[in-house]
Amino acid sequence: MPKNAFTLDSLLETHDSPLVIIDSALTVVGVNRAWERRFGISREQQIGQPCCEDSENCRHRQLFEKLEPYAGLCVNPLSLKEQSPLRVRAYPLLDTLGQVYIGELLASTVNALESIKNVKMIGHSPAFNAFKDRLRLAAETLAPVLICGETGTGKELAAEFIHQYSKVAQGEFVIVDCTMLTDELFESELFGHEKGAFTGAATSKKGLFELADKGTLFLDEIGELPLSQQPKLLRALESGQFRRVGGTAILKSNVRVVSASHRNLAEMVAAGRFREDLFYRLSVFPLQMPALHERKQDIPVLAEYLLQQIGIREGAKYTMSKPALEKLVLHDWPGNIRELRNCLHLAAGLSKNQLINEADIHILRQPLNSGETPVTAQANNATKRLHPLDQIEAEFISGLIEKFRGNRKLIAAEMNLSERTLYRKLNRLNLN
Repeated sequence: MPKNAFTLDSLLETHDSPLVIIDSALTVVGVNRAWERRFGISREQQIGQPCCEDSENCRHRQLFEKLEPYAGLCVNPLSLKEQSPLRVRAYPLLDTLGQVYIGELLASTVNALESIKNVKMIGHSPAFNAFKDRLRLAAETLAPVLICGETGTGKELAAEFIHQYSKVAQGEFVIVDCTMLTDELFESELFGHEKGAFTGAATSKKGLFELADKGTLFLDEIGELPLSQQPKLLRALESGQFRRVGGTAILKSNVRVVSASHRNLAEMVAAGRFREDLFYRLSVFPLQMPALHERKQDIPVLAEYLLQQIGIREGAKYTMSKPALEKLVLHDWPGNIRELRNCLHLAAGLSKNQLINEADIHILRQPLNSGETPVTAQANNATKRLHPLDQIEAEFISGLIEKFRGNRKLIAAEMNLSERTLYRKLNRLNLN
């Protein structure tokens, strides 16, 4: 990556998932180690290459035009000839010279058994041991499981654990990120489409429901699924039958269903924002994931494990002083394990001689209000650390929040967005 163009070299290695950075010429200017390991291609081979073979339908070109973060599925990212679809999340980045770049994260939607056979549930506290006992019971049955818990507690890891120890462990573990399933994308992503079904459908594509046949379908953040699409999901789950978009053939898929949500779905049912029949279909075996503040006894062993993972990726061996560990234990961790991991990432980067001291521990995250109360114009500390491009957007939205006194419907209308899209922006920009 050009030395004078970027200050995000360190950002590349803070992600466990493959990350690529693309410039306005639609050229790859940086990839991280996770990218090299995932695709078996060195950064020297990838840097300088065009981002897409089809420049006319390039999703990166569209992002440069709109400067809007996007998320979705991609079968052939950067012409790597991947067979399985990948989840793609991309967002604009701004360097110190005002140059705009794209950062794109990739994650698999399909995890074969070999890739998750070493799923580790770290912790020995009474609260976590009780949860693991329930988790093992859930794995032994094929009943639909609903995992509830705060953001960052590790619900996806728990779902993988259930799959690993279930009767369908030899099948695929397919992740459906329901925050991506807009009204326009739902049927195509979940059920697939036939060639020519719509503009841009150059080939036929299997949907996630079909890919999960004889395996586990993990519906992550099911509470974000649009109400209008919930009957279609319920119909497919109950019958096991579906049609690809643009197709006439009835296809069948036998899947084990695990769902997760940080929301209280029962309250959403009472408020008319989630279908009651779908809720009962998904929550046959409910599980409540304990928050990190409920299992503080596990923080030392969790910190040790996370530092080991950071050290493996960076080729280092980190240790922690007793005062530093005490500082970790005293914090309530509203962001749970995700917040702890991010904190340790920063501490490792600040440490000298790979020894993390108390001064290296910076508690960055402030608790966010995830309820349905009106939003306010108060931005937490995380907002102040946004990239300049995002900072400008955050300040603009903050002005609208004050203008419309936190009324999300009016704010969304002023920005010509859906309330769902506005909600994602508020979360991404850490606006409370």
